[in-house]
Amino acid sequence: MSSHVTGLGLVFALAAGLAQAANPIVPKRGLNDPHIHIFGDRAYVFASHDRSPTNKAFVMDNWWVWSSPDLVHWTNECVIQPEQTFIGKSFTGCWAVDAACRNGKYYFYYSQRNEQTGVMVGDSPAGPWRDPLGKPLLSSDLTPTHEYDICVFQDADGNPYIIFGVWDYYIARLNKDMISLAETPRLLELDRKFGPYGEGKTDDKPNLHKANGHYYLTWGCFYAMADNVYGPYVFKGSVMDTNTSFAPGYASPTWPNGPLQGRHGNYFTWHGQWYFTYCDMSQSGNRYFRDAFISYIHYKANGEIAPIRVDGTGVGEYRAPGNIEAEDFFAATNITPQEIPGGFGVSATKAGGNLIFPNVYGLTQCLQLTLELSSVGAGGQIEIREQGPDGPLLAECHVEKGEKSAGRTTVAIRFTHRTSSETLCLKISGSPAMVLDAFNLQP
Repeated sequence: MSSHVTGLGLVFALAAGLAQAANPIVPKRGLNDPHIHIFGDRAYVFASHDRSPTNKAFVMDNWWVWSSPDLVHWTNECVIQPEQTFIGKSFTGCWAVDAACRNGKYYFYYSQRNEQTGVMVGDSPAGPWRDPLGKPLLSSDLTPTHEYDICVFQDADGNPYIIFGVWDYYIARLNKDMISLAETPRLLELDRKFGPYGEGKTDDKPNLHKANGHYYLTWGCFYAMADNVYGPYVFKGSVMDTNTSFAPGYASPTWPNGPLQGRHGNYFTWHGQWYFTYCDMSQSGNRYFRDAFISYIHYKANGEIAPIRVDGTGVGEYRAPGNIEAEDFFAATNITPQEIPGGFGVSATKAGGNLIFPNVYGLTQCLQLTLELSSVGAGGQIEIREQGPDGPLLAECHVEKGEKSAGRTTVAIRFTHRTSSETLCLKISGSPAMVLDAFNLQP
């Protein structure tokens, strides 16, 4: 068996002393209720905006759009004011949003506090935006629930849907124009209502995504699964575990009902990796001045979601010396993540595959790299290269077929570039049964 030490202790120890952290993604600015979508070669976060760290209530004057090439470095793209919408005046209830793209147009959906939902249209993810209806898309008398906290989901068959509500969630297919309903909203059937308030209640914050053939209805960090977009949905639990998910300093201060409350956000995929972005108040200490975090999402063999890490390291950047989990890649080609005893690993297809890890800091201190394999199979070849699959070769390792099912292999490594951060690529070829668990960079 692999001698890789599983668990969060080492990762958290590395994160604790960092001067720079990827979480919060936009620190000390009040960016919250994040929904991230990938348009072109950039990630865009559409978000609400808490006005001030001294807020004593929800004071949210406008909405924000920020973008990033790597989920680490973020640029403000635009501010959307309520005066631009059917609201038509200054307003402090600019609540949660979502966005979508169809036929070259971009759609921005926004909550008028916990009452109604409007929509705007633009020619780019940063606008300029116009209100095509001049009235709500979802009016306050449409259903028995409240028409806010929207999610827009486009299925593989091309059909778009809008999901919304609190306690009970409703879904309606949108017309192809994305600004009108194609059907009367339907109540989503859920076999068990449970959330941060305990048994019998869900929350607001509904979201919907699809992965590996399963539909996931989520409300903050809680989720249920179904085989059909309309359900019925079977409750599964939470992606946050109060015993294992939180790094020191990230579980509190928190909401009145504990660290599982208030986790508004969405689930998204990019370059073969899955993520959850969500609200956090652990660093601000003020429930009315929240931050946005991102964590990796990993799916078990049965489709359920493994508990995430909530820490300051976040995603898309890595620290050396130290341990890097193979499944926490930023980009991958011909790679299959898979559940292994104690966690997750990755294997390449028979044709070989690549793992990309950008923003690796501290490599100037590292002279060797240890590969940790949970399974050897028939063996294979792993190359470590700078910048990408065609970059300078740093080291290579031939993994022999052996009797033991796992092991550790250490190779000497020399960096031809000495900069503050590098991109590492691991090229894997050989047997798909060879599973890489992690690699460790050492002095």
